Parts: sequence; C-alpha cells; structure tokens
Amino acid sequence: MAIEIIVPAPGESVSEVTIANWLVKEGDWVEMDAPIAEFESDKATFEVNAEKAGVVEKLIGNIGDTIAINTVIAVINTEAARPASATPTAAPVAAVKEEKAAPAKAAAPVADVKPAMVVASDLLASPMALQLLQEYGIDPSQVKGTGSNGKITKLDALEAIVKIGGVKQSGSKSTGRNARREKMSNLRKTVSKRLVASKNETAMLTTFNEVNMKPVMDLRAKYKKRFEEQFGVGLGFMSFFTRAVCIALQDWPAVNASIEGEEIVYHDYCDISIAVSAPKGLVVPVIRSAENMSLDEIEKEVKRLAGKARENKLTIDEMTGGTFTITNGGVFGSMMSTPIINQPQSGILGMHNIIERPIAENGQVVIRPMMYLALSYDHRIIDGRESVSFLVRVKTLLENPEMMLDGKNPQEKVLGL
Repeated sequence: MAIEIIVPAPGESVSEVTIANWLVKEGDWVEMDAPIAEFESDKATFEVNAEKAGVVEKLIGNIGDTIAINTVIAVINTEAARPASATPTAAPVAAVKEEKAAPAKAAAPVADVKPAMVVASDLLASPMALQLLQEYGIDPSQVKGTGSNGKITKLDALEAIVKIGGVKQSGSKSTGRNARREKMSNLRKTVSKRLVASKNETAMLTTFNEVNMKPVMDLRAKYKKRFEEQFGVGLGFMSFFTRAVCIALQDWPAVNASIEGEEIVYHDYCDISIAVSAPKGLVVPVIRSAENMSLDEIEKEVKRLAGKARENKLTIDEMTGGTFTITNGGVFGSMMSTPIINQPQSGILGMHNIIERPIAENGQVVIRPMMYLALSYDHRIIDGRESVSFLVRVKTLLENPEMMLDGKNPQEKVLGL
C-alpha cells in the first residue's frame, strides 16, 4: 500500500510554500514521523514528516520550487520490507534530490544553511568584529583580543585582516563582469511587500534623540559576571531597552496601539517584537508580556528566539502578534537610521552604534558613550507630543537605570539595587 504525503497549511494566510531541502532520497527507509522535507513559507520554515513507516518511492518537486499547500510531495510504500541495514531516521542527514534538481539549485540550500564559521561559545568578541573576521575567513580563536576580559574588538579584527593582506578568503578573485540571478524566497517577497505597504499605508514620521549609555555600561561592567554566574545568561543591552520601552509604553499607550478598520486597539500588555537578522532574511520574533519579565527572563527569551532564528526554526506563532518593535542596527555599525514600522504596529524603536563623543555636562565638555535613538511612528494614532515624550521617557530611564528597577526581583538584588 502506498500513501501520499501532502504539504499542510502552516498558517491560515499561507497559500504556497517553497521546497527548502529534501531530508531523504528516493529508496530510503523512513520511520513514522521522521522528517522528509523542509519547507519555507512567507513567515517561517517548517518540516513535513512521514505519516507511516516505509520506503520513499517518489519525491515530487525540486529544491527551490514553489508549490501550493495540500500538494502531494512524496509517496511512501508502507508495505515494503524494512531493510536490515535501515536505522531509525529520527536524526536524518540532509540529502539533495540530485537526479532531478539542477546542480546550481542543489548546491544553493547547502550554502544557505551551512554557517560560514563555527565560533566557540566561550569566545568573547563584538558582533562587528565577528562579522569582519567571518567575511575574511579568519578563525576568531586565532585572534588575540585587547578588550575587556580579552574580548576581540573591531580594531583587533582589522589588525588581523591587515596581517593577511586584506584579501577576502571567500573564493578566487573575479576577473570578469559577471552577474547572477537568484529567485526571491517567499520570506524575502513577503518582507518586501510588507515594507512597501507600511510606507504607503501609514503616516510614518521619525523623531530622534540621543542617550548617554555610560550608566548602563557601568552597571553591566560591575555586575555582569555575578549576573551570568547566578542566572546562566549574559547581561546585555536588550534587557534594559526592553524594560525601558515597556515602562514608556504604559505611560504613553497610544504608542502601543494599532488601527483595525475605524477603531484604535489599545493593548494593556507589551508584546515586544525584536528584529533579528537570520540566514534567510529579517525576522521579528516576539517577547510576550515583556512588561512582567525580569532582566534575566528577557535575556533568556532573547537568546532563545535569536537562536531559533539563526536555525530557521521560528514558528509562525513566535513571529506574530507583537505590539511594538525594537531593532538594533548598531550591531552592524549603523550610526543613524529611520526604521520602518512593522504593521499593524504603530511604533518602532531603532537602536544604533555606541560612539564615544564630546558632550556638555554641567558646563564642562566630557567624553561619553553616546547612542542615537530613532522612533518611527504612525502619525494617524500618535501625535508629536506623545512620540517625543515616549522617546524622552526611554532616554531618561536608560540614563537612570535605577528608575527601572525596584529591587524586589532577584536579578535586581544581584545588581545591588
């Protein structure tokens, strides 16, 4: 008896998906519930599993093909005898359907999912330094860091690049004027449509401010080690920004609202979307009820969601329903930008690079680590007074972190507050 495996709908609004990778080959034995293929929708990546054990008689479609949901993608012979050499396929090895897929297409998924460089979990390096080292094919473990606790800085990375002659190791030097075409992924097409729709359908305006990051940086430097030892997670900037944003949203609820038809929906909770750069494009997972979370809970959730994003394992539920977005272009070196609203939300906060520069304090010129903040907002809901006041509130909280913490939670006691 042969059974047909179809592609289920990963969400109500999804009508088609793209074959991202075959996890078995024709002729393979598969156990029941073993993954057969990996698919990419316009919102997430998911696997389709075998409904029964048997031999894969047929795989339908090539990697990169876009197919409609409820389409048959595989046929399994459930009456075939299990080979003596067959082993359970709970942890399948990715396989490419070479006999049907063109060579160029067969190689593409491997390039998409293979990390350019494996970095030790205990290695300290700034995001910009890691990006530079990866671009030039330099192993971070071979670079001596001069930053705090041996952290590899951007300058360390640049010096390492100079030592190899400044030549990228990604391949042979091009001698022609070649061009190549790649089919847009469903995710990229959806991101494109949503960004254009946001620009066209909202009265978007951006207001700016700057924040002195020294108080937060001093707090992190003093308690980061104790915090990590007690809670098993690093104390990053995102937890402070998320906490500040949640407090400001509760003070200015219009920034946390959205428009549905002719009604404005105000949210009493703060579901904070965080923009994450994933291998296949930008994704925006959501931290649910962030206003009720402690600093360590926020950091753990950010780490969990970012890890799933890098592995293309985020679910649709994890990427929908946010009420406000935080995006951090500073990790890539951005000095200032105007982030685009993540509809149907009405506001998005852009974090940027921290740069030491002179400012005036109490009549004196001093050097401080400064960051520009940008709040893009929908002027249909949010007035200028509310947007500016919201951003000033965030700035004030970050420059006075003790105002965000009441000392009642365990992690705040670790911080000495």
